[in-house]
Amino acid sequence: MEKAKFGGQAVVEGVMFQSTSNMVTAIRRTNDEIEYFEMERPQKKWVQTLKKIPILRGNVAIIESSVYGMKHMEYATDRFERDPEDDENIEEEKQSANTAKIVVSTVIVAILSFLVGKFLFTLIPVFVAEMFSGIVTGHFGQVALETFFKLLLLLGYIYAISFTPMIKRLFQYHGAEHKVINTYESDQPLTVDNVQDSSRLHYRCGSSFILFTVLVGFVVYMFVPVDPLYVRVINRILLIPVVLGLSFEVLQLTNKLRDVPVLKWLGLPGLWLQYLTTKHPQDDQVEVAIHSFNQLVRREKA
Repeated sequence: MEKAKFGGQAVVEGVMFQSTSNMVTAIRRTNDEIEYFEMERPQKKWVQTLKKIPILRGNVAIIESSVYGMKHMEYATDRFERDPEDDENIEEEKQSANTAKIVVSTVIVAILSFLVGKFLFTLIPVFVAEMFSGIVTGHFGQVALETFFKLLLLLGYIYAISFTPMIKRLFQYHGAEHKVINTYESDQPLTVDNVQDSSRLHYRCGSSFILFTVLVGFVVYMFVPVDPLYVRVINRILLIPVVLGLSFEVLQLTNKLRDVPVLKWLGLPGLWLQYLTTKHPQDDQVEVAIHSFNQLVRREKA
């Protein structure tokens, strides 16, 4: 019988784990206690239908993850460095606001944040590559240069933000999340020592997905024109869902092939990027990740 697959993400001072039906976040408060935020994952029939369609399912999964992930990140952020005794004020602030507006605004912010980031990440390299069109000519040369600048932008941005204290700790929790998943998938007991001995890299990581969007984009853009500039900009925008969808399929494929000799190398570029997006966690961070995962498992069995 195949083991159940779980995913997750790092949040401020904690980790969120999820299954197809439940989501649980555990965070460590200023009083050193661990608290949970739990929710059932909505199972809308039309969404489940869309998630069965290749390429389209990748876009649906990304939007879904952005919306639900934002709720868990918001929970953790609201309580960051805040005295637990002050939690009543958080609830009062939320109750005083219109609940429907909060939900709608959260969804809109999540989607817009993703789209704005994706647009900038996609279009900035286009304009930079165009500046060198007099030196690097031809279709292949321009697409290759655009891809190079996009990769440079991605790596440079991640490297720069990794030096900020909060992001560094977020990347440590990201490492803890991967270590817990790897320990679980290797059938080892979830103890701090076992988890710390596990790899902080994982084939299904969203970091790998981001890198695949760059590599897949390079291939896709070879089949569309780069001149004139306005046509290039338009097709880059229109092809965003296609690139995202294909990248999702590649991510799923590399995960299936990770134990196949030779073919497992297809997933290595994504794993290499995770050396930037994850860091070795401290034992107390691993404890939070273990608590989150165990709580999810208990919820699944309930």
